[in-house]
Amino acid sequence: MANFLRALVADRRLIGLLLLASIALGAGLGLRDPSPPDEPRFVLAARHMIESGDWLVPHRGREFYAEKPPVFMWMQAASFAFVGDWRVAFLLPSLLAGLATLWLTADMAKRLWGRKYAVWAAAALLVCLQFGLQAKRGQIDMVLVGMTTLSLWGLLRHLLVGPDWKAAWLGAFAAGLGTVTKGVGFLPLLVLLPWILVRRDCMHTLSPAQGSAGRWFIFLLAFIAGTAVWLGPLSIALLLDNDPALRAYASELLFHQTANRYANAWHHVQPVWYYLQVIATVWLPGALLLPWLLPAWSHRLKRGDPRYVVLLGWAILVLIFFSISPGKREVYLFPILPALCVAAAPLLPALLRKQGVRRMLFGYVLVMAAALTLLGSSELFGISNWTVRLAEQRGLAATAVHNILVWLTFAGLAGLAMAAVTRLSRSGTCVLLFTTMLWLVYGIGLTPALDAHSSARALMESVGRQIGPDAELGLIDWREQNLLQADRAVTDFGFKQPLHAQWAEASQWVGQAPQRRWLLVLDDSLSSCVNRAGSIDAGRSNRRSWLLVPGTAISGACLAPGMDREDDGE
Repeated sequence: MANFLRALVADRRLIGLLLLASIALGAGLGLRDPSPPDEPRFVLAARHMIESGDWLVPHRGREFYAEKPPVFMWMQAASFAFVGDWRVAFLLPSLLAGLATLWLTADMAKRLWGRKYAVWAAAALLVCLQFGLQAKRGQIDMVLVGMTTLSLWGLLRHLLVGPDWKAAWLGAFAAGLGTVTKGVGFLPLLVLLPWILVRRDCMHTLSPAQGSAGRWFIFLLAFIAGTAVWLGPLSIALLLDNDPALRAYASELLFHQTANRYANAWHHVQPVWYYLQVIATVWLPGALLLPWLLPAWSHRLKRGDPRYVVLLGWAILVLIFFSISPGKREVYLFPILPALCVAAAPLLPALLRKQGVRRMLFGYVLVMAAALTLLGSSELFGISNWTVRLAEQRGLAATAVHNILVWLTFAGLAGLAMAAVTRLSRSGTCVLLFTTMLWLVYGIGLTPALDAHSSARALMESVGRQIGPDAELGLIDWREQNLLQADRAVTDFGFKQPLHAQWAEASQWVGQAPQRRWLLVLDDSLSSCVNRAGSIDAGRSNRRSWLLVPGTAISGACLAPGMDREDDGE
């Protein structure tokens, strides 16, 4: 007990930071619904698992959802089973993964550099904008980074601090589980390559004569066991069931959505230098320290410090891996951010004593706070009309716009006040407090103000009122949030099915009971068989206009241009 209390006292600053992170990242939990592009489809699949009892293959409406494995959706469904509220459950896995990632990052720094650097690594990660943004979203990426960081933590404990084979096996298992969560979960295993460079006797270490070959075989089995969490049940189902739809699902996910998506990306195509732009923006304010960090890292790499060679070597390999693929998104690079924060940790105390670094961080807070103040107050005082354009694009109510402006103004003024109190000498503290305040405002103020419209809840509530409680509703060219927010059982005609085929099915469905059946359809996707004058403007949501088509407004064969829809998610 005495040792435990001494450890608590020694780690009190880290504990305080984790409590602060819990407040900042947890702010707004339960105050909003899932919003596009990815959140509604994951919750839709998780809800189907709860309602149907089919946990093996996720569904999007009547179709299989083959873009991502079901592991993240399992977590959301399990969270709902525990808390009983989808507004909380869909964000809970990301929140817990974010907090776990902070602790793992701190513990890696403590083991590599010393206890006093743990809080520096965690604080560096917490203030980076991308980390907070992903921890507050119901998407796969924060959970993936939690798994890749756990894997890296286990591997580094063994390779640089150990030997610790149990930690290595845990790292291998986490990499396998990450792989069936999102295909790139295996990336932590690349850390073995720079480790080989700094361990000239690695072949001797791996020699069966040294008794380690069997342990590395267990390492491989641990990775396979991680992938078998999902691939095992899927393989059994494929062996026992000859359903062609299930086989098509497995082929789509395992080949088209993984290898083919990496080698021949069909969307999010970006130039090779794209990730420099990502680092310079979503990694703020950490990116501002790169002019000082890069020379310091280079010096330590030249000295051959194995800790830097392994950490930075792995980060470079991951950067190269994602840069080769034509398809690029800012979240792809996210897994290396915790490792870079660990590599920066022992340098940060000295850097924050430099006047140039202090000015850079202090200027960041001032610029951000001033921009938020101007953005929020300009419309309140009639200086700009940007909110009018925003309201028109997204169909926002006047009260929602007003709330957004008030919260932006508050955030800006609060940031300026923090800068005035902390001043230049404590610019690091100012950045930490400012970032915490940003996530509080984001969670409690901004996303709830946008929620009814960004989640399509307002649209679907309006649809429900217009058609009445006894009517039946069908969806054509729909989005996941439409099905998720519907106030009744809905008939869909496929999500990826060509538009002309959706209309053909819909016209038959409506024809069976035209007096009580309605269709909700995108304005741009209306068929020539519909009497537009008999349709009703349902409103705007997510920058799209929607129409309500009564069954009585449809005549003849419904045809529309053939369109195959590609998923627009991750």
